[in-house]
Amino acid sequence: MKLRSIVPMRTAKIGYIVVSVCFLLAGIWMLCRPDAALEALDTFFGVALTVFGAVKLIGYFSRDLYRLAFQYDLEFGLLMVILGIVILFQPGLTMNLFCIASGICLILEALFKWRTAAEARAFGLETWWMTAALSVLSGAAGVLLIVRSGDAARALVLLMGAALIADAALNLCVALTMVKIVKNQLLDPEERRERRFERT
Repeated sequence: MKLRSIVPMRTAKIGYIVVSVCFLLAGIWMLCRPDAALEALDTFFGVALTVFGAVKLIGYFSRDLYRLAFQYDLEFGLLMVILGIVILFQPGLTMNLFCIASGICLILEALFKWRTAAEARAFGLETWWMTAALSVLSGAAGVLLIVRSGDAARALVLLMGAALIADAALNLCVALTMVKIVKNQLLDPEERRERRFERT
């Protein structure tokens, strides 16, 4: 029997964790040093969105055991990569536009993760409520970024730092509680058909 490679799943899980920890540390830095963070905002978010979008795409195609954590990451991963590249090649976006774009991303991710939490509950995972609660928190942070996008730049950096911490906590929770890696995982019937098709 053909076994599925665990490399993509492990790469996606480790990528989720590493990027989430980086977001968490960046959020703390933004709260502690808002003036310094303001100067590096374009570069940081451009790189961060591009890298995290790529990790999400890897996760989507990894076919982890539960099929919960990464199931909506194709569209959102592409969106993050595109937005990250735009920010990198078009620096100097106005702060309010930047906050609106970030808020929309947070709200979309919170909605996807809320749906994932609901499916995890039906699946029987006892930790589903953690993802649901953190989705509400992250979504609320996204709404605040949009509603308060006209505030002073320093205040917005502080708000963005808090939003990053909420989003990092959400993604860490998903990676740690919903991604199950099994070494001897068999290929699905669909994958076996694809492999046979590739050989013909």
